[in-house]
Amino acid sequence: MEKIEKEKIVFHSPSSISVTDTESPETFPLHWHNAAEFTVALMGDCKYRVNDTLYTMEKGDVLLVWPQQIHATVKIPQGGALFIQFPSVLVESNLDLVSISRFLYHNHHIKAKEEPELASFLSTKIFEIKKIHNSADPLSETRCKLCIYEILLRISEYALAKQSENNSVNASADTAWNYVHGACNFINENAGEAITQAEVAAHVGLSVFYFSKLFKQYMHMSFPAYLSEVRVKSAASLLLNPELSITECAFASGFQSTTAFNKAFHDITGYSPRDYRKMYR
Repeated sequence: MEKIEKEKIVFHSPSSISVTDTESPETFPLHWHNAAEFTVALMGDCKYRVNDTLYTMEKGDVLLVWPQQIHATVKIPQGGALFIQFPSVLVESNLDLVSISRFLYHNHHIKAKEEPELASFLSTKIFEIKKIHNSADPLSETRCKLCIYEILLRISEYALAKQSENNSVNASADTAWNYVHGACNFINENAGEAITQAEVAAHVGLSVFYFSKLFKQYMHMSFPAYLSEVRVKSAASLLLNPELSITECAFASGFQSTTAFNKAFHDITGYSPRDYRKMYR
């Protein structure tokens, strides 16, 4: 198993947004953190790894690393990239973003040659954040966060459009998607409880059979698998608290046994809860 290191993100007071360009390291080993990290390549041949995939970025490309994703800087020229980091709460405090996070978090490399409009919008906003962040504006943090929400909205629209293409339906406007979206919101709000598929189906007003079929069609996974993903993500955050035992983290996130928790956590992250906690430290 490769060694994973914790990167310490320093949010300079009073802002919770970090912007780095000239001081960005040319290499940085595998690590993870709770912040999201979005990078604009200022030069070609910038190499990054996210999870098990190596990305080679050209000038104008954008790389999206989402909270708790393992990543590394493989090689970038000095001053070859500009990146921002912002707290995961900007995503996690919005149920609509949380409900589609499965689609959001699969988007990493936005290539300027393939998606010129999207890449240009994202890079322009990131440069705008840098300008605001470095200004003397007393409202700079709020203005930066507004830019980040514009970025998140555009990426969400892009992710939903791709999802619609896969389903041959307009997911963002389709009535069936509204049922699934409502179910995802309910699951994320109640994952710590012993909720069942029947309970969620009843909440959105569908039969269990139709709900199960619809959920798998739109989410590309079963209800139990999605619930496990939500619970594992919650447990990962709880594991950062050294005062909580692994068993306490398991039950607090909604798992009914440590055996089920350990299996689900390893299946989804590739690491045991104990190793995951050690790596963060």
